[in-house]
Amino acid sequence: MTLLRIDASILPATSSSREIADIVEQEWTTTHPHDEVVRRHLGSQPLPAQAWADAVTAAFTPEDQRTEGQQRAVALAAELVEELTSADAVLLAVPLYNFGVSQHVKAWIDLVIAGSEAGAPLLEGTPVVLATVRGGSYAAGTPREGWDHSTAYLRRILEDVWQADLTLVEREFTLVGVNPALDAFTDQAAEMQEQAFSAAREAGAALGVPAEDLAS
Repeated sequence: MTLLRIDASILPATSSSREIADIVEQEWTTTHPHDEVVRRHLGSQPLPAQAWADAVTAAFTPEDQRTEGQQRAVALAAELVEELTSADAVLLAVPLYNFGVSQHVKAWIDLVIAGSEAGAPLLEGTPVVLATVRGGSYAAGTPREGWDHSTAYLRRILEDVWQADLTLVEREFTLVGVNPALDAFTDQAAEMQEQAFSAAREAGAALGVPAEDLAS
C-alpha cells in the first residue's frame, strides 16, 4: 500500500497540524511497516503560483502552440493527479490561515482539478484523513462562529467532489500558550489537544484497513 501525505504548514517545525499528522502516520506505519509513504509539503515547497492559470489556458490552446509555461503546468497537473489517484490512502495536514484555505493548498487543489475530468471522483473509495487545526475557537456560540471558511470547503472537495471516505481530525486553541489573550483557555486547550491526539491515533489505526474488517 501507498500512503500519500500532504502537509501545508508554513511553520513545519512548530506545526500543530504536522503533530497530529505524525500521530496518524505512526499508527499507519505500525500496521504497514513495509509500505511506502509519499510526501509532498506544500508549505515548504509551494507549487508555482502561475501554474494553475497556465494549465487551464493550455486546455484551450493547441499543443503545438502552447508556451513553455503551459507545457510545464500541464505536466505538473498530470503528476499531481497521478500521485493522488495512485495512493491507497491519503493524509492531509492543513491548518486554518486567515479564516480560510492557504494559497498553497488552493493551488494544489486547483491544479488537480485542472489535470482531471470535470467532477471526476478521484478518491472514490479511498480512505482519507484530514488533520486540521485552528489557533482559536470557531465553535457554535463563540464570537467567531462561522469564520472558519476552510473546513467546509475542504470537505466539499474531498468528500463531495472527489468522493473520498473522509475522516476529520480537528484541534482548536493551538495558539494558547503563544497568544497571551488566550491564556484563560489553557485547560480547555489541553483537553482539546488530548482529544485530537486520541482521534488521530484512532484514525491512523483505521486508515487503510478494509471496511469489511472494520465492521467485523
